[in-house]
Amino acid sequence: MDRILVIDDDVELCGLVSEYLGSEGFQVEAVHEGNRGLERALAGDHLLVVLDVMLPGRNGFEVLRSIRQTSRIPVLLLTARGEDVDRIVGLELGADDYLPKPFNPRELVARIRAILRRTQSKSVSPVPLPEVVRVADIELDPATRTVRQDGKPVEMTSVEFNLLHILLQQAGRVVSRDQLADAVLGRRFSPFDRSIDMHVSKVRRKLGDSDNGSEHIKTVRGVGYIFVHPRGETVVSHAQGENE
Repeated sequence: MDRILVIDDDVELCGLVSEYLGSEGFQVEAVHEGNRGLERALAGDHLLVVLDVMLPGRNGFEVLRSIRQTSRIPVLLLTARGEDVDRIVGLELGADDYLPKPFNPRELVARIRAILRRTQSKSVSPVPLPEVVRVADIELDPATRTVRQDGKPVEMTSVEFNLLHILLQQAGRVVSRDQLADAVLGRRFSPFDRSIDMHVSKVRRKLGDSDNGSEHIKTVRGVGYIFVHPRGETVVSHAQGENE
């Protein structure tokens, strides 16, 4: 049974969430304080963490930041409705997705299942093994879930890795926000949802993109994004077990 960790100081809400997720086949552990929640999140006993921003002791952002220092466990952040800053900060710190309170339990389950589909599907390699994708100075290996730039490793969250993978596969072509939201977040794109934009922004920073023209990922206003060579020349190669 899939084990979910819920970190929220609202005991009544945790009870309702535990009951609903239990009926959907999940086993839930609820923790009501930030420090204890961090300890349990890093124990390796769960597939996903549902994390509230407002917590006593250590708030949700601090917990998330500490989790991301050593773990890639998927994190669904619970934010106050209308608090765009919370959502942006959460995504910046490495949350896989967010859900504003109050929420429909069905949507919570849908978000959890979408995240688990994205992460668990990568744990078993298909046959034949997926090919390494190389575009200019970037190399992405789906089999090992690693990214290298000029031979140096670049740390990516699960969402960032999947997003970059899609852009690399379509290098030189525009990928719409709708396509990215469907493939990376497992849901329809909403004009008011900045999740994709925030994840793209994080990938850009990790690849060293700047405003002086040395960009790997360019924005196509009103449409989406395109991965290009930093100097405008796109070169794509696929390799499987090649010698350098």
